[in-house]
Amino acid sequence: MTAEKVFKVLSPTAILGYGFPKDSFDRGMAESPDLIAVDGGSTDPGPHYLGCGKSFTDKEGVKRDLSIMIRAGLTAKIPVAVGTSGGSGAAPHLAWCAGIVREIARENNLTLKLGLVPGDIPKETLKKALAENRITPLDHKEPLTPDIIESASHIVAQMGIEPFMAAHDQECDVILAGRAYDPAPFAALAVIKGFDKGLALHMGKILECAAIAATPGSGSDCALGILEPNAFVLKPLNPERKFTRMSVAAHSLYEKSDPYHLHGPGGSLDLTQSRFEELDQGMVRVSGTRFESSEKETVKLEGATLAGFRTVSVAGIRDPLLIDSIDPVLAAVKHQVESFFPDMELDNRIHVSLYGARGVMGNLEPLQTKAHELGLLIEALGDTQEQADTLCSLFRSTLLHYGYEGRVATAGNLAFPFSPSDIPAGQVFRFSIYHLMETAGENLFPLACEMIQGGGQ
Repeated sequence: MTAEKVFKVLSPTAILGYGFPKDSFDRGMAESPDLIAVDGGSTDPGPHYLGCGKSFTDKEGVKRDLSIMIRAGLTAKIPVAVGTSGGSGAAPHLAWCAGIVREIARENNLTLKLGLVPGDIPKETLKKALAENRITPLDHKEPLTPDIIESASHIVAQMGIEPFMAAHDQECDVILAGRAYDPAPFAALAVIKGFDKGLALHMGKILECAAIAATPGSGSDCALGILEPNAFVLKPLNPERKFTRMSVAAHSLYEKSDPYHLHGPGGSLDLTQSRFEELDQGMVRVSGTRFESSEKETVKLEGATLAGFRTVSVAGIRDPLLIDSIDPVLAAVKHQVESFFPDMELDNRIHVSLYGARGVMGNLEPLQTKAHELGLLIEALGDTQEQADTLCSLFRSTLLHYGYEGRVATAGNLAFPFSPSDIPAGQVFRFSIYHLMETAGENLFPLACEMIQGGGQ
């Protein structure tokens, strides 16, 4: 299909539920966009939300954002597309987000066609692919096994643009997808209309974070992408922000280890010939990006498994003698507590982050400056919540009264900002599946459409 002159995409916010100024959104709608698209989630908050099936974004925030987007989309007769619905894109996340759309329709007496694209992969599908040697590990993960597959509470695959294209072909007013490649909801309709795939995906790569790529950046503000036959233009929608060559080029590298080749479903973006040109009114034009198809069709798998239960305690210390000897003291306290649990390896059960010394980077911290006070985050991991509570309590109380060399006062070594000092934090999940699966003609992302009429189906 021959590309139209331009294709405009309005990106309201970096993640659905983060919010956006209504004035910025209205400026975007005044540009007559062809699509409203938004990224609904990320793996950035870690494996917990995928594992437990809950969203890391607040319902009222998601509902507020979606309500504005859906009503505007229906009025302008343009689709609204959401990737990685509900934060992690598994079945409970997709159902949660779909329930919010139905609430909005019911409360506002809206009629719309909803397209749902799940991203969950059945365990039997994975086991079959594993037996056929079609699964390989990513990022130092161990090889996948049937036991690892079976232990995962939720397993999703990252879909590309094709499932969104199928939903657009069915003329869905609102598309909610499970786990998706971040640029996919922004690029799919443009590709249908004949625009260059590489440019569409690169534009989606920027727009999925909305105004974060602007200066000053914000994850809670809108941005407009204008796709042309041989380039795309990024336009800020808030007079306080502008795009620059540096900000857009830097964001093109966001979360990528290779600055020139950005891998995704079906291939990779080649940025070796990309050019960034500043225009008036804080806009930037990008050209030269190419899409290179991969020889084999693969999807990235993500799965989370329950690892135990966590209890945490927050404390501070200011005694310079204790600060100077904190490492041997912590080791001695752990050894003392370990004597109560001779069959348990506490190196994998108790961890203390020292904020003011190396709380952020841990052993990778290059600066060895002496702090006048330290904040301690004590974390205990148990097979049950009760066991985690016990480990945290014993470690905290032992450290509180530990007699280090030079200690004079006996009132206690730690200052606690909270009472109770120990906080049960619940289930702990780990990413047990982070692998690539070569597809073999399976229909991994089946589309389901439903008509919603004032909240009814």
